[in-house]
Amino acid sequence: MDNHQKGLLLTALGVLIISPDALLLRLISIPPDQLVLWRGLLSVLGFWLIMVLRYRRHWFRACLACGQAGLGCALLFTCSTLGFVLGNHFTKAGNVLVILAASPLIAALLSRFFLHERLPLRTWLAIAACLFGIGLIVLEDTGDGSVTGNLLAFMAALGLAGNLTLARSKPGTDMSPMLALSGLFTFLLTFAWSGHIMLPGATDMSWLILLCLVLLPAGFTLIQRGPLYLPSAEVSLLMLLETVFGTLLVWLFLSERPGNQGLLGGAIVLLAMLAKIILDRRSFNSAPVRA
Repeated sequence: MDNHQKGLLLTALGVLIISPDALLLRLISIPPDQLVLWRGLLSVLGFWLIMVLRYRRHWFRACLACGQAGLGCALLFTCSTLGFVLGNHFTKAGNVLVILAASPLIAALLSRFFLHERLPLRTWLAIAACLFGIGLIVLEDTGDGSVTGNLLAFMAALGLAGNLTLARSKPGTDMSPMLALSGLFTFLLTFAWSGHIMLPGATDMSWLILLCLVLLPAGFTLIQRGPLYLPSAEVSLLMLLETVFGTLLVWLFLSERPGNQGLLGGAIVLLAMLAKIILDRRSFNSAPVRA
């Protein structure tokens, strides 16, 4: 197995592992502030255990190797976590997932302006199509809560895109240890806002442990390692799997069907991303091979 295949396997497996995220958030019946608080607290432990298993006694050295860019990744991933969890409480889970699916294109924009990377025309066309699709999703929900949820979901997309852009600025460095720090930031910020911690019931705690101690640490550690073997844009595009499977899981188990306009907007986003992937592949295959 070559590095490219290894990167594809790691990233795709990670995305599949976290795809029940939106569904499990719907099943947990505790206040939003407590949900974010416990998500942060349990994910600290989960990410730290994975880090210790991988780096043994050198885990702290692995954190220091991430440097200031790693600290920025942790803060941006915290914003993504807050936006995703709270967004699911104010709008449909499918809408959150589809808006979050625009993060690869947002990352492309950030890379253009901050890393001075030139983007091909097909990328800008895909960006325009996705923004149009997201506009359809947002306009479908007219209630205050729905607009709030869509804005929170967009904050999550910006946070994830910013994390990817910073990770690209320091190639060859494993940024996954910073995910534990992000969990700590999430817990501390939410505790400062809430001012108290509530012990969930047995059922809610079971879902929380499954999601925040097992699925999220395992999945995001694999995803964060993807850029070691793949271009970051390709890693982020694989995140579309979460949109597809996450929405299907919510629809299947909770019968939460997005409206027709939301479905149309989501289809536009997914088709735009699929077209970009196909065009990127054709461009790569047609490129001349240097001797």
